[in-house]
Amino acid sequence: MNTVIALILVIALGGLSACNTIEGAGQDIQSGGRAVSDTARDVKDEM
Repeated sequence: MNTVIALILVIALGGLSACNTIEGAGQDIQSGGRAVSDTARDVKDEM
């Protein structure tokens, strides 16, 4: 029984850390998209 509880806890902790990783990746992608948009806007303004 203790093994089952330990396994459930390990899976739950792994899932929580994966959520943080995915959230961080989403934020990185979002900031990269902002940089591309800002650069495109700057180039458009210079034309």
